[in-house]
Amino acid sequence: MARPRKQTYTLDMYLKKNKKGDIDNNADVQRNFAWNNEQINELIVTVLTDDYIPPIILGEEENSKLHIVDGGCRTAALRKFREGNYKITSSIENALIPYKKKVIGSNGKVVYEDSLFDIKNKTYEKLPEELREKFDEYQIETVIHECCDGSRISGYIKRYNNHVAMNTDQRAFTYIDKFAGRIRQIAESRFFLESSSYSEKDRAKGGVERIIVESLMCMNHFADWKKQPKAICQYLNDHASDVEFENFAAYLRRLEGIITEDIRDIFNKKDSFLFLTLFGKFAGLGLKDAQFAAFLGNFKENLRPVRRNKKGLLFDEIGKGLSTKDKPVIADKLEMLEGLMTEFLQAGRKKKAACVNGRKVTSKEIIAEYVDKGVTDEDVELYEIVANDISEAIEDIDSAFLADENRPSFVALVGYAVKKDTEGLLKKWLPGFEKNGKRIRNQRQNYLHMKEAFEKFANTKGACQ
Repeated sequence: MARPRKQTYTLDMYLKKNKKGDIDNNADVQRNFAWNNEQINELIVTVLTDDYIPPIILGEEENSKLHIVDGGCRTAALRKFREGNYKITSSIENALIPYKKKVIGSNGKVVYEDSLFDIKNKTYEKLPEELREKFDEYQIETVIHECCDGSRISGYIKRYNNHVAMNTDQRAFTYIDKFAGRIRQIAESRFFLESSSYSEKDRAKGGVERIIVESLMCMNHFADWKKQPKAICQYLNDHASDVEFENFAAYLRRLEGIITEDIRDIFNKKDSFLFLTLFGKFAGLGLKDAQFAAFLGNFKENLRPVRRNKKGLLFDEIGKGLSTKDKPVIADKLEMLEGLMTEFLQAGRKKKAACVNGRKVTSKEIIAEYVDKGVTDEDVELYEIVANDISEAIEDIDSAFLADENRPSFVALVGYAVKKDTEGLLKKWLPGFEKNGKRIRNQRQNYLHMKEAFEKFANTKGACQ
């Protein structure tokens, strides 16, 4: 059998032949037109910018009639614009088309000037003459299989259309070109391969990449949350930073070391971005990562089935009937998760309160003894939150200073600083003391020792400026 021959037409000629039936687009097994406005828009831009369109495949009968084997939707889309009064939608990207505009010069002769034309909401007839000519003269390539009958044409249609188009997630990924390499690298991390619950189908269809961009958006830009994957990718491409990706990769490495088989299914394609965002908040507390894993286990087995939020809803009832990616739904779920996690961690601290002289001592007891006799549980909760913020000044998350046994004296010192309105100064003082100061096992004595060192720092002229 002879090799297929190539034939190039002007687009105007090709569409006229299609309209007359010389190039038929109605083979019995050909699928119906299935393109959306975005696809039509992009094809038109491709023509007007003289970019590349893959060849249209044709089958030729003995009587020389041609049938479209591959390229039917492209043909129909181009005819809709050329002859069907199709209006380019306002959502089109790259709407400004450069062209050479014909003008009459001062000498009365035609000259060509560089110009731009916005094609939003324009039909073919609304294009300037120069762009209409450019459209009509575009060179459309075809490849023609000769000596075809109906059976052979059907076989070619089956062969050339045996592919899967990009889905929503895969197409969205094309809009984050700035960080695409980083995302691909993160998607191959051990966390996504071993420590989470994703099927091979999820991976093949771009599900992991979607989880990554949703997590980054939720962690770092929730105020500007976007529901659709494409909008998220576009936003991150313009606003994300290298540091955000580095932090996210570091979080995954930490999670790889603590996620066990019994809790890995929490990280599924529906909820992963929520729990990854939650870990980002946990990471700032300066606690051991194993405590996060312990919380996840407790949440899965004990809290998720029975605990309700302020609205009386279980976790899995929040947003029922709505999209799981609606911003209010996400906000409610994160609020509930943070509250449950804080409650769990505080309960753990109480159980591990430092033991002095054979009995346990709490931060509230130290504060009541040395700072404020009328201290309440609500006051202590505030000091705990402030302590979490101040502890971020310590770079080493495994520092002995942040250990549970040192917590009572540290929170008490924070309570003292809050009373003196010197929390900011405490945060500046802390890194130096953490590296060079000594710690005393007795938490009351340790509080007094730290308070003395902090007061000396605060009283120096340099520190006060």
